This record gives sequence, structure tokens and C-alpha cells, in this order.
Amino acid sequence: MKYSHRLSDAVHILTYIGVSDSNTDLSSRAIAGSIDSNPSLVRRLMATLSNAGLINSIPGKISLELSRPAKNISLLDVYNAIEEPKLLHVDPKTNLKCIVGANIQKTLTRAYDKVQQKAEKEMDNISIQEIVDGILVESKK
Repeated sequence: MKYSHRLSDAVHILTYIGVSDSNTDLSSRAIAGSIDSNPSLVRRLMATLSNAGLINSIPGKISLELSRPAKNISLLDVYNAIEEPKLLHVDPKTNLKCIVGANIQKTLTRAYDKVQQKAEKEMDNISIQEIVDGILVESKK
């Protein structure tokens, strides 16, 4: 199974900006180095974050900032911005001649929807500031 890292990478970008100071290199190359990715992926994610109103940037310049205080940006804001698919997925191919196979999709979808709602509620309670603070605490250990 292939996992998407877009949410993690988008949070990484916002956190990188959140811990930056006036001397921090905020180029896509520097951020990509932190993520261990490539600058084009970072630029695409930054465009998505900018379109969602989470960061402000000036095209052609290395000028990047959070659009609002990190405490006012939640993980749910980031999740919604990058339009990540739902967390859990039901296998769409089942044996419709079997009682379980014929009914599992609808039944499991209802259960997964409950999990999704609870996860989103928790994501809404975690701010980028909490992630920034966690990074700063970990860096001092």
C-alpha cells in the first residue's frame, strides 16, 4: 500500500516557516532539504497552502510567512487545504453473492465515517503552534 505524505509535508512546511527567524532560508530548496524531498514538490504544496490562505508568498521572491498566527492554523485546516482523501478506505471490489461481500461496503463506510468525523474533530484541536512548540522542545533534548 502506498501512503500519501502530503499532509505531513504540508505541516512540515508550515512548521518550518513557524520556527524560522529573519536569518532562515525560506527558499523551496531549503525547505525541500528539511523534508528530504525536491523543491518542485515543495513549491506545489506551497502554492496549495497559499491558495488556501494559510501562507503568504510573493512569486519570484523568497518571502514567505504564515497568513495568520500559528495558533490559529489547525491540522484540519491543512488537511482540508491539501484535499487529502479520507483516512480510511473501503475495498470497492467484494463478492456480491456473499452476505458479507454484498453488505460490507455500506456498513463499513458508516463506521469509517464515524472515525473520520472524530479524527477531524481532533485535528481541529491541534494547532501548528503546538507542532512548532514540540519541535522546539525536542530540539533542546
